[in-house]
Amino acid sequence: MTDIKKNDSHEKKSNTSTESNTMTTTQLTTREKVELSLGRRRAAETRFRLYGMASVFFGMLCLVVLFTDIASKGTGAFKQTSLTTEIVLDSDYLNLNKESTIDEIRFANFDGLIKRHFAKMLKPKGRSAKRELFKLISPGASWQLQELLLANPDAIDTSVSIELLMDDDVDQWFKHDRELAEGHMNDRLSDQQLVWLNSWIEEGKLDTHFNTLFFTNGDSREPELAGIHGAIKGTLLTLMVTLILSFPIGVAAAIYLEEFAPRNRMTEIVEININNLAAVPSIIFGLLGMAIFINIFGVSRSTPLLGGLVLTLMTLPTIIISARAAIKSVPPSIREAAYGLGASKNQVVFHHVLPLAMPGMLTGTILGMAQALGETAPLLMIGMVAFVVDVPGFINDPSTVLPVQIFLWSDSPERAFLERTSGAILVLLSFLVVMNTTAVILRRRLERRW
Repeated sequence: MTDIKKNDSHEKKSNTSTESNTMTTTQLTTREKVELSLGRRRAAETRFRLYGMASVFFGMLCLVVLFTDIASKGTGAFKQTSLTTEIVLDSDYLNLNKESTIDEIRFANFDGLIKRHFAKMLKPKGRSAKRELFKLISPGASWQLQELLLANPDAIDTSVSIELLMDDDVDQWFKHDRELAEGHMNDRLSDQQLVWLNSWIEEGKLDTHFNTLFFTNGDSREPELAGIHGAIKGTLLTLMVTLILSFPIGVAAAIYLEEFAPRNRMTEIVEININNLAAVPSIIFGLLGMAIFINIFGVSRSTPLLGGLVLTLMTLPTIIISARAAIKSVPPSIREAAYGLGASKNQVVFHHVLPLAMPGMLTGTILGMAQALGETAPLLMIGMVAFVVDVPGFINDPSTVLPVQIFLWSDSPERAFLERTSGAILVLLSFLVVMNTTAVILRRRLERRW
């Protein structure tokens, strides 16, 4: 019996030892599995971070390539080639004197005076040679002499030194092509014209200067005379109308929907439609403006007033949504404290909630204005694609805007207009950067953390 009991206890100890070894083996296997799983997870997270960094790097690289290409093509628009020469303002030829009126000066034959000056200076042989010579000078040169005499009538019968504008073909050749091998990129200029130009370069008369006309002139058929002044003023007037209409309407709608509107089916339908309108393509708003403001109310086409009305429709959903988000961000404790002190509903909203939500509303409004600044499609539908030379004086004058001006120039065949297109894009991007930076600064300086 004693032997049997000893054998049973020995078997129990061996079974216990076997079970212990099995459990240890199982624990080690589980730990190894967990470690392998953790390794795979870390590798997956590392790959995800690398993919994200590569995506950001690729996006930044695309932006750098895009901006570099635009800048390389557009910086030339800020320089203009001119010829420094001395020309006598002959009173007998112009039929003017120091007492001549402004109208008499405006109708004087300055173009003929310039042609006579260069014909005497270079003595071209034959009518074809004269035509080639006169093509080198911009049609705006006569306007320069006119402005000079209007500013100083005493300059009549004197020799004045002036930088006359050169034609756009000369401008492009001087800035980009004259360093190339002979025979390349000279298809727009004849050999005789190149001889005259090279002689002016050797004499130090032909040079480039800052193109102030690009910022002071309106649109023109001649690239060297085309500027963005009219488009910039039209843009500012259009944005002014948009801001005056969209900001108070958008803020009022946001306050009503968030604070006063009853929670029923009609309010839900309005909110859903506002969110849907924020995603509607902008050209739809152009069609809506053409159908309502032009066909029904008879608003004149191609005016900042009409453009502002259309852009107001487009920016209202954005402003309403951002204003409602700003109102929601005000802590409920502000309202409860005001109610506890006996304030009415209107006092709570307009004396406490609205001032605290205003920084967010201003940020959303500025971003909406930046969106409106870059829009082209809705304005094309209401006729702001028209060729407008004069600078608008008020919101009901014919005008265009900077994005539409860029669209018009990009469709022009002249090489110089491509340069001015890129230059106008740089100006537009500068406006957008300034507006977005202003929105960020306002948000950081005026927002309150709760």
